[in-house]
Amino acid sequence: MNIVVCIKQVPDTNEVRLDPVTNTLIREGVPSIINPDDKAGLEVALRLKDENPDDVKVTVLSMGPPQADAALREALAMGADDAYLVSDRAFGGADTWATSCTITGALEHLDYDLIVCGRQAIDGDTAQVGPQIAEHIGIPQVSYVEELKLDDDKKGITVQRQYEDRYHTINVKFPCLITAITELAEPRYMSVGKIFDAYKKDVTVWGLEDIKDKLDLSNIGLKGSPTRVKKSFPKQGKGKGVLLTDLTADEAAQEIVAKLQEKYII
Repeated sequence: MNIVVCIKQVPDTNEVRLDPVTNTLIREGVPSIINPDDKAGLEVALRLKDENPDDVKVTVLSMGPPQADAALREALAMGADDAYLVSDRAFGGADTWATSCTITGALEHLDYDLIVCGRQAIDGDTAQVGPQIAEHIGIPQVSYVEELKLDDDKKGITVQRQYEDRYHTINVKFPCLITAITELAEPRYMSVGKIFDAYKKDVTVWGLEDIKDKLDLSNIGLKGSPTRVKKSFPKQGKGKGVLLTDLTADEAAQEIVAKLQEKYII
């Protein structure tokens, strides 16, 4: 059973900077982490491998600049078997459509039964790339997965899909794609030995020339991105709140109502 986990390296900060020309994130000089939802997806893949060590292989795939190598090596140190980085200036500035098209082209060069993506990345919050990949390939997908169990025949999985205040129980056969939420699994820590081993392994880097046979070149990079951003700006900080103490419940309720009326909310 081959599991491919798609991970993204994202800025580990709220102080993002934006390119005023392209309206894309400036990543240079910003500390980075593996996107939390992606890391939860990686953990559940590794747990399936732990339970079936002779039958499961976990491959991690990332699209990004050369520094995304660090995120892939972290995934190797957690227990992944192989790592691939899709990196080329031609892929830069991609929106969700161009990103999903490029990642799909890379996936077409790999064997997979299950593709695992995070629900969404914290630097974009679109939750579009995983479902778009499934649509490009033409395989079943389940989003917002909060629990997962491998079927006894190992031909599919049964999952719980988060849905407002309840969940759906869904059985899906391989090949398929899921998008994981952070609650799916608490990621494990890397061991010192596995960190050393991770830096002895090769991370395969694929550029445009390596996967272009599976790509529509009109759908990659900034030029292949149909999204047009009119304006981008960092999230604004909230003003300092007012703390009222030594109030009874009735007095507190009256103060809240007065503030809501002052703001014309009620």
